[in-house]
Amino acid sequence: MARKSSRDRMTNEINAGAMADIAFLLLIFFLVTTTIVEDRGILVRLPPWSDEEPDITQLNERNVFSILVNAQNQLLVRGEPARVSDLRERAKEFIMNPLDDPTLAESPRRAIISLKNDRGTNYQTYLEIYNEIMGAYNELRDDLSRQLFGSIYENLNVDQRREIREEIPMIISEAEPTEFGDEG
Repeated sequence: MARKSSRDRMTNEINAGAMADIAFLLLIFFLVTTTIVEDRGILVRLPPWSDEEPDITQLNERNVFSILVNAQNQLLVRGEPARVSDLRERAKEFIMNPLDDPTLAESPRRAIISLKNDRGTNYQTYLEIYNEIMGAYNELRDDLSRQLFGSIYENLNVDQRREIREEIPMIISEAEPTEFGDEG
């Protein structure tokens, strides 16, 4: 039997094959267990895509609640300067028209909220405006659901919610933003 020298003992290698297997298993473990955070935005149901020309109908100006936002984040609501904090109450009054004002919407079913921004509009301002509009619709739907069913909108069943949505449909029209600084 050949005698091993001390030099032969020192050249022992570490088996790296097991290390590669462990690294691969750890990689798979982290890929499987990691949750990917999705960006959340505004949930909006878009109209279906169509290749047909849109039907150009003339809207009764009284049924349109127009909101224009310029590059300096200033609001023009139905031709008058306004603040975001007043938007919810003005939208609710426009949609429901409790005093039967001839300058406000004929009915909640015909009320259209039109939102147009400048490309320079701050995203925070856009979100605040959108939240106020959504808040107005949510409050109106809650009020009607309390009158009809004695409960808030969120607690209603599917058929009851559908009935409320038919009475107060959320019709929001967003126009394409204008160029930076061009509020026209």
